[in-house]
Amino acid sequence: MPSPAVRYAWYALLVVLGALVGTAGALVQAAWLPGGLFLALLATAALFYGGMRATGTQVAVAAAGAGWLVAIVLLSLGRPEGDGVFGGGIGELVYLFGGMAVAVMCTTLSRLPRPTP
Repeated sequence: MPSPAVRYAWYALLVVLGALVGTAGALVQAAWLPGGLFLALLATAALFYGGMRATGTQVAVAAAGAGWLVAIVLLSLGRPEGDGVFGGGIGELVYLFGGMAVAVMCTTLSRLPRPTP
């Protein structure tokens, strides 16, 4: 079991990675619909599940999900001039709700047993 300092460093890294994957997914899902949407959701699922496997806790999914959600919300707000990453449409909604559903699925997965050395 890693020390608490190492786990907190993993969680901080996962928050940053969540924000990066959320930002990249927001750009890709609109550019290459429907393949980009599938790719963005696949990257989101890989981050959430990979974080859980790397740390062995569901807190990692919450950390990555928090970074992902903050990025998505900030990108959806747009600017006062009316510019925004999300133009409105079904693809954006599928990405938002699909990513949240993947986070919930990864969080509720049972912990996998550790192999004995």
